[in-house]
Amino acid sequence: MAGNSFGKIFVVTSWGESHGKALGVVVDGCPAGIKITTEDIQREVDRRRPSGSKITTARQETDQVEILSGIFEDTTTGMPISMLVYNQDQHSKDYSSLKNVYRPGHADFTYDMKYGIRDYRGGGRSSGRETVSRVMAGAVAKKVLDQSKIKIFGHTIQVGNIQAEKFDHKEIEKNLMRCADKVAAEKMIKYVEKLRDEGDSSGAILEIIVKNMPVGLGEPCFDKLPADLAKAIFSIPTIKGVSFGTGFQGAGMKGSENNDVFQTIKGKVKTKTNHAGGTLGGISSGEDLVIQIAVKPPSSIAKKQQTVDSKKKKVEIEIRGRHDACLAPRVIPVAESMVAMTLVDHLLRSQAIKNTF
Repeated sequence: MAGNSFGKIFVVTSWGESHGKALGVVVDGCPAGIKITTEDIQREVDRRRPSGSKITTARQETDQVEILSGIFEDTTTGMPISMLVYNQDQHSKDYSSLKNVYRPGHADFTYDMKYGIRDYRGGGRSSGRETVSRVMAGAVAKKVLDQSKIKIFGHTIQVGNIQAEKFDHKEIEKNLMRCADKVAAEKMIKYVEKLRDEGDSSGAILEIIVKNMPVGLGEPCFDKLPADLAKAIFSIPTIKGVSFGTGFQGAGMKGSENNDVFQTIKGKVKTKTNHAGGTLGGISSGEDLVIQIAVKPPSSIAKKQQTVDSKKKKVEIEIRGRHDACLAPRVIPVAESMVAMTLVDHLLRSQAIKNTF
């Protein structure tokens, strides 16, 4: 396997490069009979597009989704779903001076060492541009999850040292940072704009929450739900950390503090707290799935940096082009998509393993 496909039953294969002709995805294993329109997919893709502000790249791709197969009369047929968007606003000349240079924080060096050749224009296959394919597939996955009333949403909880202190779900899509705390969002935006003016960038922490989770998703021992979710999220460029529930904070807690005590509410077994983040033994518990994600600062910055070229000679670079100063708001729909794909795959696997014939 070349590492371009994800999933065991709901299989997603992405293709394309940052400055190639197009980027696309093939979704195989999607159940038939799911109602989905081009507009449903376009809506998710548009959430990933740059906002046009100082915190995101100035590259303005239209990202018009084109469905090639697998959907007939706005309904999935059970056949492979193929979709693409065309690249139209790539500025390849911005990268000509970097053809033989290893940019700090990028995959230039590792791709060169692994393949002996690389598409240096915008990072090629390693570019965050590739994630548009994931969002198209994620839109399909979300429609499948709708059948089970499973809802996924993400929000920014920290940028730099600025942390969200309040939570208002309605506020998330109202600000550039997709933060549920309006006051914190304004501070985050000002901070990132300041860094952008200085030629720098900022990291962030995101949170993904999944509501109406069923009990029983996840397989022992190596396909535990959090294990597959972590792999899915870590496959996104720029992700450097993933935790569930209390995460690393649990290392400083006592067992009596961290354990989620069981109780019965209206005939259902529930927990008083959710420190585990929605899984026990790698299997979903029915509580909300809660995932925190660490996003590194974008590596392409305007400040001068020291590096080496492919001949191992020292060079000084100043990266031109159009780049994000903070990736948090654009990573959220990508992370939601990877979570959605993972959950659909496990839903289908769970149905297959039960004796329902």
